[in-house]
Amino acid sequence: MPARFPDFRLGTVLATSFTGTLSERRGDAVERIPTPQRLVDWLAVNGLAVESCTSAQLELAWELRESIHAAATAAAVQAALPVSAVQIINDRSIQGRAAAVLTPEGHRRWQLSSASCVEDALGVIAADAISIIAGERDGKLALCASPTCQAAFFDTSQSRTRRWCDMNTCGNRQKKARFNANQRKTPPGER
Repeated sequence: MPARFPDFRLGTVLATSFTGTLSERRGDAVERIPTPQRLVDWLAVNGLAVESCTSAQLELAWELRESIHAAATAAAVQAALPVSAVQIINDRSIQGRAAAVLTPEGHRRWQLSSASCVEDALGVIAADAISIIAGERDGKLALCASPTCQAAFFDTSQSRTRRWCDMNTCGNRQKKARFNANQRKTPPGER
C-alpha cells in the first residue's frame, strides 16, 4: 500500500505555490514533497513535467523553496533580502534551461529543454520568484495571518488586503476558531 501524502495546495503564482509545499511552518509542519517522486508529481501538476528526480535534486528543490520563502517574507515586511537566499534563487535561475512559449489561448507556458530535468524546472520557479520579489507583477507579497502558518503569498486581490494564504484552509480555520471563542463567551441562554 503506497504512503498517503497531503494534497498539494495549488495557487496561481508558481513561486509562492512552491513555498506552500511546506505548510504550517510555525506549527506542526506539513511537508507536501517528502520524496523525489512527490516533487515530480508537483512539477507535473504545475506544467513543469520532468522524467525523474534524485534525492540530491529534491535537496536542491527544498533549498530553493526555503530561499524563496525567506526572500518573499523579507519583501512582504519590507526588510532587507537575505543575501544567501538571493544567491540561491539567482543560481537556480541561471542553471535552468526553459523557454516561455505562448499558447493559442494567449497564455504563457514554460517549455523545458528536450532533456528536461529538475534543475530546469527549478530555474522556472526561481525566475517566477524573481519577478514577484522584484515587484514586476501586479500584486503584493504578504504573510498569512494564521499564527501557525505565516506563509508568504502573492496578493492580487483588488484591495490588496487578503489575510490568508488560502481561504479554504487557514482562513476557515481562523474564522472557526474565532466563532468558537465567541460561543464560549456567550452564556448558553443567550445563544
